[in-house]
Amino acid sequence: MQALIKNGLVLIVLTCTLFSCKPEPEASFILNDVELYPSNAGKTKEKTNEQFVAILHANLFQTALSANDVYDVNRCIESIGDKELAREVIISNFMNDPAVQLPSVEEMNADIDQFIEDTYVRFYVRYPTEAEKTYLRNFIQNNPYVTPEIVYFSFALSDEYMYY
Repeated sequence: MQALIKNGLVLIVLTCTLFSCKPEPEASFILNDVELYPSNAGKTKEKTNEQFVAILHANLFQTALSANDVYDVNRCIESIGDKELAREVIISNFMNDPAVQLPSVEEMNADIDQFIEDTYVRFYVRYPTEAEKTYLRNFIQNNPYVTPEIVYFSFALSDEYMYY
């Protein structure tokens, strides 16, 4: 009987030793660089009406739109039927709100390249190519009536803005 107890005790000690807690290996974390889209080629999923409205509001006002307001605006889009027309009306209404966050014409013209880069990042979540930057810079410089509102309106209505 004593041998049985002794063997049982040895078995318990051996089991505890084999399956006891061992120090965890030191954790290492690797941070991945998150880059902006290199071009619009990576954007293949069309935004829903709700995504469009929520993202547009965030881009123009730098604040989130409430879920109830997103729902209401989506119902407006669906009731009109013509999504393109509905989006134009929504953008126009947002632009007419005094709380919209737009740079002034003077700020835009003071550093056109920075304005272009900021606008691309804000709306397309990517940097402009040199060709895009050159085209838009020339367009702004050669058309004195171009305002940040017109540029933002154009970006918000673009095909690329409809995708993520």
